[in-house]
Amino acid sequence: MSISFTTSIISRLKREISDLQKQGAADKSKKDKALAKIKQLQKSVKLSSSPTDLSSKMTQITKLNDEVARLDASQLALTKQLTAKNAELRQQQAKEQPKG
Repeated sequence: MSISFTTSIISRLKREISDLQKQGAADKSKKDKALAKIKQLQKSVKLSSSPTDLSSKMTQITKLNDEVARLDASQLALTKQLTAKNAELRQQQAKEQPKG
């Protein structure tokens, strides 16, 4: 395999790794915001006296918990992809090293 072909593969892998890391950071930020909102709603639920208001807040908490679970699953998938891409990158970088 030619050096230029290996170099293009390495460049592509680095881009993909960077994109996965950015997605992971964005998901983490969304999760942190959802958890903060859940905490805020839980405090508000304790102070709520209206049954409809209480029901609405509980529905919001449920939706946010579902979102957190979805983001956790996404983070797990991203971690697996990152591990695979990093392994492939190391393999390609090893090919690029001159034999000596």
